[in-house]
Amino acid sequence: MNSSRELLPFAGEPSSEFRERLQRQQAATLERRQHALIEQASTLNTPQARIRIWEQLHAITLPRDSAHRLINIIAANTGLTVAQVRAEQQQRAAVPETAAAVETTAPAAVASTTVGIQDGQG
Repeated sequence: MNSSRELLPFAGEPSSEFRERLQRQQAATLERRQHALIEQASTLNTPQARIRIWEQLHAITLPRDSAHRLINIIAANTGLTVAQVRAEQQQRAAVPETAAAVETTAPAAVASTTVGIQDGQG
């Protein structure tokens, strides 16, 4: 990613060199974007990876609503089916529930080990 400093001429830098540097940076940015566009539809990538690439390119996250109009666009851009995009939505929706279940069971396990140590059983 270009910093705002790179978009300014360096002290004493001739205008022609500054323009050339900007053109090189723009070409590199365009090349990275073109590569990402290819990767977002590549069958070598998982549906999850393709959707994440799409999200990065468009700077938005996968909508949570399965009827959202972007679902069809995401499917078309990534080469996935609407069902595959919805499956990713469901998988992401299930992750917080799983994480919450782990968090609620983990403290109990720690507490029981601590009690055993304090009682001289550990």
